[in-house]
Amino acid sequence: MATSSRLPPSRRRTTLYAWEGKDRSGRLTRGEMPASGTTVVRATLRRQGIQAISIKKKRIQRDSKIREKELALFTRQLTTMLKAGVPLLQALSIVARSQTNPALARLILNLRTDVESGTSLNQAFARHPRYFNTLFCNLIAAGEEAGLLDELLDSLANYQEKTLALKSKVRAALTYPAAIVTVAVLVTCVIMIWVVPTFKDVFSSFGAELPMPTRVVIALSDFMARYWWALAASLAIVGGWSVRTWRRSALWQARTDRFLLRLPAFGELVRKATVARWSRTLATLFGAGIPLIDALQAVAAAAGNAVYADATTAVRHQVSGGTSLTAAIEQTGLFPGMVGQMVAIGEESGTLDQMLLKVADFYDLEVTEAVASLSNLMEPFIMVVLGIVIGGLVIAMYLPIFKLGSVI
Repeated sequence: MATSSRLPPSRRRTTLYAWEGKDRSGRLTRGEMPASGTTVVRATLRRQGIQAISIKKKRIQRDSKIREKELALFTRQLTTMLKAGVPLLQALSIVARSQTNPALARLILNLRTDVESGTSLNQAFARHPRYFNTLFCNLIAAGEEAGLLDELLDSLANYQEKTLALKSKVRAALTYPAAIVTVAVLVTCVIMIWVVPTFKDVFSSFGAELPMPTRVVIALSDFMARYWWALAASLAIVGGWSVRTWRRSALWQARTDRFLLRLPAFGELVRKATVARWSRTLATLFGAGIPLIDALQAVAAAAGNAVYADATTAVRHQVSGGTSLTAAIEQTGLFPGMVGQMVAIGEESGTLDQMLLKVADFYDLEVTEAVASLSNLMEPFIMVVLGIVIGGLVIAMYLPIFKLGSVI
């Protein structure tokens, strides 16, 4: 299996920097750049012919959150405007005025200002890497170079919409069981903290030894009633620390991705969703005329899973060395046989992008079916677990009453 321990560039820890500088003509320009330090930012700007004046860490403001769905809608709106023959600057102004999110409206107006000052559209997008990734900027650049900006934007909008729909399907597979488990935990806590103590007061008048299950439940109830605040605080602290550590650690993110792929039932869903996204991303880039080597580099960054990102990096190295894409994919051991077969047909017939789109559409349907199957599988399993937990508590609390009835 061609999965190295080295993490792809997209998973390495970087900081977002806001910079100001002067280009070769002496005009003041500004933008944002993710990098590991100010030295990298300064060197990158120097290669672009920009003399840096100031470089500062970008402070993320909570009120500037822009959702992926809003960005996809912005791409679709801009596509519609350009296809209707509206000039680019006017189209950006119209789209900015139609936004309900002030942060997105400001972002679009900043793009318009950059383009109006002579910056190319793809460079204007590249100055906002938090919202527009390498894949987005590469497609815009290809569209500008070929004079097909509206068509490439249309492909990009389709890609964003398909990707969001795929994420929504995977999220739907998790929402129902997560909601049921959350409600079950809350109900159990209510029973243990408020209901069981009432039974304890009743049992204290029996004057007889309680059954072992009842004593265990009462002991747990006493502990939770006395230290519920400590338990809640511990869970909050551990949960917050875990999420924070996971977000900052590329190693833990990679381990999580590997763990998800190994899960029964759900792992297969993640695999199919990743293959669908991988195929659609490569098809979109290659269909836009971007060289295969460069397209694979962007695909690795947009894979969404560290295992497939590492595998894509390995595929890229093999293809650059003369290996066919089909052979390189098959050597990873991560892609179903159908993917290799379709890629082989695409390479032989010169229709690689079309074959990859067919693969993506096929696995989109597979994800839909997998979500339905997983929901049907999880429902009885969750009900059984809930029945055991809640039913066990109820039986444990009614055992003394049953015993008392048998004595009478």
